[in-house]
Amino acid sequence: MTQSAVSHAVSSLEREFGFALFHRNRAGLTLTSEGEAILRKMRLVLEAEELVQQEATNLLGMTTGTLRIGVISSISSSWMPGLIQMMDQHYPGITIVLREGDYYEIERWLTNGEIDAGFLNAMDSEQFHYITLRKDPLLCVVSKESRFYARTKVDIHELQDEPFVLISYRGDNDVLRLLDKYEVKPNIRFVLSEEMGVLSMIVHHIGITILPQMSITYLPDGLKVVPLMQGSYRMIGIALRKNPSPAATKFVSILRDWIDEQYRK
Repeated sequence: MTQSAVSHAVSSLEREFGFALFHRNRAGLTLTSEGEAILRKMRLVLEAEELVQQEATNLLGMTTGTLRIGVISSISSSWMPGLIQMMDQHYPGITIVLREGDYYEIERWLTNGEIDAGFLNAMDSEQFHYITLRKDPLLCVVSKESRFYARTKVDIHELQDEPFVLISYRGDNDVLRLLDKYEVKPNIRFVLSEEMGVLSMIVHHIGITILPQMSITYLPDGLKVVPLMQGSYRMIGIALRKNPSPAATKFVSILRDWIDEQYRK
């Protein structure tokens, strides 16, 4: 559809509704509050249409449709390649669309209807069903110059006032929650959003950190992972609507089988 056709369609809708859907200025277009409300309802209509199409093909013994999944970076690199491969083998009619973000963004996308399912560490909502999948250990990462380098385990209480580089997860931050649980206050020197940035700081002996095991896909030379004596972990699960689509149901089944296979080794 051309830009002029889109503009005409939007103008027609605004005349029909009797209010503006967009604020128009030199910076571009932004939705009005009325436009945001209409967008939410339109997403519900599109979801319902997609669900009807999926259910119809499912009744014919086929499973087709589009499944939009919100993923955190560690899931997209560690789990999704294998999961997508299995989905392609078993359900080639299902198209997987991935959207990467943090816990806060994924929960917001779910609530707004922008995705059908999302990987989260927790969710308490009547709208969604949360399925616990796996515990992911929280591990201390230290450099050769750290006093913990020769250790086989670290007591989290020893991190009090220790120079620390914190990973910033918006939403429920597992590392902050762990520190709060044990009332430990390290000397947080920097707060960074990317795991590789955090690890780079540790390489240069700027401090230590705590990261989920799955997010440590590459450990630079000179660094060591040391388990915490308290055996701490983050929970990984998937949230989806209480009445999931056939495509979502098939994905969860594949997901459970894949996790059982991977972690049984």
